[in-house]
Amino acid sequence: RPAPDTLRCARFDRPQASLDFWRLLYVLLKQIHGGEWTESDAIDAQIRFVKSALWYHGYGRPELHQLPADGSAGSRELLLAFSWLLHRLGLLEQLLARNRVKTGDETSVCTCEDGLPYSQKGTAGTAPECGLKDRVDVRYLQWLNGRLRLQWCSLHAQHQEQCKLLHKIHLFTSGSHVDQILGHFSVTEADLVRQPENYKQLLQLLESETMQLEAFLEWKQLEPVYWQWMETVLDMAEEGSMCEAQDVHVEKRRLPKVTSSCPWADNLTGKMDRLSKDLVALQDQLHKLVAHRKAAWWEKVTAREKELQKEEFSATARKIQESVELKLRDLTHLCAPTRNKMHGSCRLVLRNKHPASKAGFGQSVSREPVSAVSAPEVIRELQMREASLQRELEQLREECRQRLGEIAEGLEGVICISP
Repeated sequence: RPAPDTLRCARFDRPQASLDFWRLLYVLLKQIHGGEWTESDAIDAQIRFVKSALWYHGYGRPELHQLPADGSAGSRELLLAFSWLLHRLGLLEQLLARNRVKTGDETSVCTCEDGLPYSQKGTAGTAPECGLKDRVDVRYLQWLNGRLRLQWCSLHAQHQEQCKLLHKIHLFTSGSHVDQILGHFSVTEADLVRQPENYKQLLQLLESETMQLEAFLEWKQLEPVYWQWMETVLDMAEEGSMCEAQDVHVEKRRLPKVTSSCPWADNLTGKMDRLSKDLVALQDQLHKLVAHRKAAWWEKVTAREKELQKEEFSATARKIQESVELKLRDLTHLCAPTRNKMHGSCRLVLRNKHPASKAGFGQSVSREPVSAVSAPEVIRELQMREASLQRELEQLREECRQRLGEIAEGLEGVICISP
């Protein structure tokens, strides 16, 4: 937790606050990225991680990435980076969501699709041609693919076993929960019934989460005051950068005065003036040449467009029409089922044939009607997604076959036998 004095020192760019801010950013970013951290980590490793994580999230301010690796300076830049994380990434919200105490059985549901069109996928997936030394044995790739499939099957089997055990717990504890909408215990609740001594640990976790939520509410009330204060910090940072630029400019202006007393200074100044005039003349000639080349290219493009309109208009129009139909098909597929799009964590709720509880997922727990989606709906959505991906895979395979056929036709004396 940064002390108020640390923020005040960082505002005035005092070096004694730099290490505290490096450690603070290191701990916060490690929690966001799900990594483990200890206080004994070396400061240079912490600084490298913070710089790389900020660069990954899009913070490209060069003044921060030029800070020394020993953490001896740059407290104001670190304060600006910390405030940027608060505003841009929703740092506190992410920490609260990650540290939330989960008492119910949850699963991740995602029925979203990539927004990348198929045409871009094809162009983005083309790999550049590599030399002989960069080629990899196909058998090694096949072995890696088989190993990946084996691990995927093992993970799938473990997930199925977990689902079976969850179903047994929900089924055997049906009707035991106080909340009739849920109707059954979760794994955590069942474990608390079996081992009541764990109530103390859960109570401590819930009290800690309550304290964090109260602190967050207090922060939301005082947040406008913080951003007003940060405006003054930003003004001071801009003034400091302007002063540094003026100092550099003054040093550059003082340089000719120092050298003007030298006997060869006048001759050197005359040569520099002549070179400057020559460069300006060359720049004008280059602009004229570029304008002339542009005009010539536009004439060629216009002539080529006329030729295309006369000769290949029908073929070009047909290709354009096909591409437009594919894009419209993708758009309709993406826009039509928007109401079923789900992404995030949902609580698993077992529902039987009674109207009080039906099988499905629930986002919240209350006695009011909840916005829920049933498991069959998610299964149907995922099956539609699977069919779409299967069609795309077949299309890519067909394109690969055509490409291999074109390559095989150019090889003389070679017979290609498909496996």
